[in-house]
Amino acid sequence: MKTTESLREDVLNLLTSDGAHVNFDAAVKDMPANLQGKRPPGCAHSPWELLEHLRIAQSDILEFVRNPKHVSPEFPRGYWPNTPAPPSAKAWENSVKAFHADSKALKELASHADLLGQRAPDGQSLLRKLLLVADHNAYHLGQLVLVRQLLRAWK
Repeated sequence: MKTTESLREDVLNLLTSDGAHVNFDAAVKDMPANLQGKRPPGCAHSPWELLEHLRIAQSDILEFVRNPKHVSPEFPRGYWPNTPAPPSAKAWENSVKAFHADSKALKELASHADLLGQRAPDGQSLLRKLLLVADHNAYHLGQLVLVRQLLRAWK
């Protein structure tokens, strides 16, 4: 049977490693500015839309867990940016930094909080919310890599 500390290590590993898939930093690295807002033919989202969706969703889950008065964005519209392209030249970099800051906060929670006993306002455990973040991020990072491949912006 796993101990709480062993479980904590597994969760932290899931949140931080690339294990079975590409990690966040690799997926967003060196994305050409002229392609950040492009949607490849047949794709519903641009790299910018996927990056912002990752940031918004992760931030929402973090705030939901640590602030019982947090109000989530309207679903699904509030979880996506309004335009396929970044609104400024710095927007991509700012979104990456914000994602990192929220990711760091989630890792801190995972490192110190009671994974099974701490409950979010909806009654789910902190463990469930952390697994949700890891699962959601892995799914959309895979999409981002595919979109980058289709745009020929992946090494």
